[in-house]
Amino acid sequence: MLIFLIMKKEIHLKYYHEAKVKCACGNSFTVGSTVPDINIEICSKCHPFYTGKSKIIDTAGRVERFKKRLQKASVKRKK
Repeated sequence: MLIFLIMKKEIHLKYYHEAKVKCACGNSFTVGSTVPDINIEICSKCHPFYTGKSKIIDTAGRVERFKKRLQKASVKRKK
C-alpha cells in the first residue's frame, strides 16, 4: 500500500501560492498558480459584465423586438 503514496520526484510543476496577476487596467492581485507572474487583458474590475457598462450591439432590431416581447409578457402576467 505504501507504494501508491509515494510521489515521483521532479515530474511535478512548481506551485506558487502567491502568483502575481497584473491586468492591463492596472489592477493587480494574487492567486495560486504554476506560473509566478501572469499578465491578463481584462479582469473583474474592468470587465463590462461586472462593471455594468456593457454595450448591447443591435443587429437588425433584435434588441428592440426582444424588449417588446418582454413588455407584452409582463402585461399578460399582471392580468
